[in-house]
Amino acid sequence: MSTRTMRTAGAALAFGMTLTALAACGSDDSSSGGSTSGGSAAAGGGNEKIALLLPESKTARYEAFDRPYFEAAVKSGCAGCSVLYSNADQDANKQQQQAEAALTQGAKVLVISAVDGKAAASIVASAKAKNVPVIAYDRFIAGANYYVSFDNFQVGVLQGQTLVDIMKKNGKQGEIVMINGAPTDANAADFKKGAMSVLQSSGYPIAASYDTPDWSPDKAQQWMESQVTTVKDKLVGVYAANDGTAGGAIAALKGGGVNPLPPVTGQDAELAGIQRLLSGDQAMTVYKAIKPQAEDAAKNAIALAQGKKPASTVDKEGVPSTLLKPVAVTKDNIKDTVVKDGFWTVEQICTGEFAAACTEAGLS
Repeated sequence: MSTRTMRTAGAALAFGMTLTALAACGSDDSSSGGSTSGGSAAAGGGNEKIALLLPESKTARYEAFDRPYFEAAVKSGCAGCSVLYSNADQDANKQQQQAEAALTQGAKVLVISAVDGKAAASIVASAKAKNVPVIAYDRFIAGANYYVSFDNFQVGVLQGQTLVDIMKKNGKQGEIVMINGAPTDANAADFKKGAMSVLQSSGYPIAASYDTPDWSPDKAQQWMESQVTTVKDKLVGVYAANDGTAGGAIAALKGGGVNPLPPVTGQDAELAGIQRLLSGDQAMTVYKAIKPQAEDAAKNAIALAQGKKPASTVDKEGVPSTLLKPVAVTKDNIKDTVVKDGFWTVEQICTGEFAAACTEAGLS
């Protein structure tokens, strides 16, 4: 279980022109603008354009994993297809402009991880008006043609249950605080519901709760700093919705002189989060295998671009969906999860100050 400003309609036109130039000249590595990638047409492959619109770059996974996995899967599944890529930098207006630019450039499918799920409904409407299907990627959008993500309620259950188990093992009575995800992200609501299904009956009162704007680690840290004096003597656990907010919370607790640290949850299995598990600063994270998610999205984007139906396993609010299984990660199973899958290597994890802890955990 991982953490931005906007422009006008005139910028959308300029952005569309930029994409045209990029399509003619090759690919670009800009994370916040747009780029085109893909191979030349080959036997068995069409020449469809598929737009990938990701929400932000503060959470490490999107640029490091989702984008390259998706682009590689499209190239593998459709040699002549190309990917029009954009990152919205946590700006819903910018994402709207990027979607309109992709449609102008002839995208046959939009794959969107929405900055704001409700605001993205207008993108779905614009796409459908042009008979362009939409895949909601990672974050749910009502009215999309297909949705692929993880069981986000279960993510919250894993976070809440692991936290309760650790608090009970510690044998301390007291209160917890909740640092939830962005209120604009439908998944954050599911994480919170899942966690609350465990925490409400745990016997540990919730002293305070915060919905973190933009999933910002800085805002999570500022809020935790404002709570330290009030909860310091009674705090036995922190529910943090992802590794970014966990990092902010831990920095605030350390700065406020809280020692020892209470167990803190997380999500996304970011490298910094895994290293905090080893150091003991963070209690758990949630690993979501991004490669099969990106490959599923790519496979179904190609199908939709070619006029076929997506291959779904469940239905979520009327949208054909595939929900993958999340996994709780603690210090004890790092080797059997993120290392075994190649998500992170031992060499990446066990740097400098973490070498001794890696040896203790059986990683080196």
